[in-house]
Amino acid sequence: MKQEEILKNIQERAEATLNKSVISDSVIRGRVDYVCRCISNRAGVRLLMSCLLGKLDRPNVDPRKPYTEIGGEDSFSGRTYDERYLTKFINEHRLPVNPTTAFLTPTLRNIDYMLTTDRELVGRPRDLYKKTLELLEDVALGHISADVMFVETVRVLLLLRDEKLARMNSLLEALGRTEGSLPLSSEAIVTLIGQHLSCKNASRLPVLIVAAAYESAGVQLSESMLPLNSHNAADLQTGSLGDVEICLVDDDSVVTAYEMKMKRVTQNDIEVAVTKIARAPNKIQNYLFVTTDVIDPIVANYASTFYEKTDGTEIAILDCIGFLRHFLHLFHRIRADYLNAYQALILNEPDSAVSQTLKEAFLALRQVAESGE
Repeated sequence: MKQEEILKNIQERAEATLNKSVISDSVIRGRVDYVCRCISNRAGVRLLMSCLLGKLDRPNVDPRKPYTEIGGEDSFSGRTYDERYLTKFINEHRLPVNPTTAFLTPTLRNIDYMLTTDRELVGRPRDLYKKTLELLEDVALGHISADVMFVETVRVLLLLRDEKLARMNSLLEALGRTEGSLPLSSEAIVTLIGQHLSCKNASRLPVLIVAAAYESAGVQLSESMLPLNSHNAADLQTGSLGDVEICLVDDDSVVTAYEMKMKRVTQNDIEVAVTKIARAPNKIQNYLFVTTDVIDPIVANYASTFYEKTDGTEIAILDCIGFLRHFLHLFHRIRADYLNAYQALILNEPDSAVSQTLKEAFLALRQVAESGE
């Protein structure tokens, strides 16, 4: 297809010029570098790539008009280019951007006007959207061609990918040098994961803390875990009962559901859970909240009142670190398996759920803990 040929050509040119920028204008080059390396928000670079691909595919369009709602022959669907062509390209080359379209993010959704530099898109960081709009204007006004900017964008993303892999390999190699030493104690693992949980943007970690327990002890428990839903997927969208769903071996009926909270569990949370239990296609035996916050005794007592009302489903609130500590001591002999399962889950999560910084933080913390430094 034409679009795939365009992308292949861009990728080959980016690879060929990997160590040298193809943009001579230092201002434009700086903007591209900023947008590509803005780790806190990856929507900008996907927006930029979508608009550049649209411009290369249809030279008559205005790259600042990636919404058909704008109207006119020079507008186009940026989301179509993003989802239909860029997703495959990004996955194939493991480019460090979000796995899903930029056009469904709150900032870029439902726009019906041209993306000119006098517009202010409401999103953070503010400079990301400002510089992205400036780059689209640079192409629209002929300050730089779309293909050169696209090559530079992919070039920087390839560099970013390789830098990321190099850091991860270095951390894994350092961790490998501690193999063969005495395994961490259960309490040391609790401390290690507690430190990781205290890092910024750690909301996905409680899910993985519980999931690792079933990854490592599922055989002993005769239970298995259903595949985890994506970090941002709502239960109503997925039809799931909780963040982690447990079944008996050789049976896909959920018997235990875990719901994670990085805040206090409320009575309203309990009532929502009761509604989900009532709608479940089969009998739920346990509905467990796991929180990193304080457990309110009144709410915990309220949860316990639903056992008879639900005809035998227990609803309870567990402390996240308390759950981890009890599990590791109960299954002390497989504590190393648990830690490896947690690490594998961390590293396999998309960066949008567990950031690269958070992954590197865990490897560094584990290396320090195991080396005894």
